[in-house]
Amino acid sequence: MIDQFLNHKKALLFDLDGTLVDSMWMWKAIDVEYLGRFGLTCPEDLQKSIEGMSFSETAAYFQKRFQMDRTIEEIKQDWVEMSLDKYKHQVPLKKGGLELLNWASDRGIKLGIATSNGRDMVDAVLESLEIRQYFDCVATACEVASGKPAPDIYLKVAKNLSVDPADCVVFEDVPAGIQAGKAAGMTVIAVYDDFSSHMEQEKRQLADRYIDSFLDLFQE
Repeated sequence: MIDQFLNHKKALLFDLDGTLVDSMWMWKAIDVEYLGRFGLTCPEDLQKSIEGMSFSETAAYFQKRFQMDRTIEEIKQDWVEMSLDKYKHQVPLKKGGLELLNWASDRGIKLGIATSNGRDMVDAVLESLEIRQYFDCVATACEVASGKPAPDIYLKVAKNLSVDPADCVVFEDVPAGIQAGKAAGMTVIAVYDDFSSHMEQEKRQLADRYIDSFLDLFQE
């Protein structure tokens, strides 16, 4: 029996990093390594500060905060090069993710990805995990005016899928993403991730439902 929050919904929309795939550990490591190249220590508040930002917004934030003598495009390219191999070989699907994708696909429920990540990395992980064929729409926050917590990216995916926001369920792992889904008028299910485990109470308060893994959605 499937979770009540999925009943009668027409589309499932997923954030990628930390939600559908276990990759947030990688980005923290990249931040530490990248700042280290410039002789800088990674601040403790960095991850919270950039939460929800698009790939381009994050690069601009780094450029300004750390006074980097590199263009936004150069910073983004540095990150692409640092992450691609990890995405291809070290990033797995979250537990129960494939079961949920198959369940939805078998029932004709549309599937979309709404990520703050860059297109190159998104393509790399979807191809590596062989799940690209499940998704009717894959959008990045660089394609909209504002990143999360603004609702832009989720509204864009819903529009591309021709599904009313009220008929969509969003899966997210951090507060900014949850807020984006709620601002879009969608049902939001918060997903546990090691990286955001200290935010669990906030996530529970913001979301309609909280799960430890996608397997929680399949009730006996």
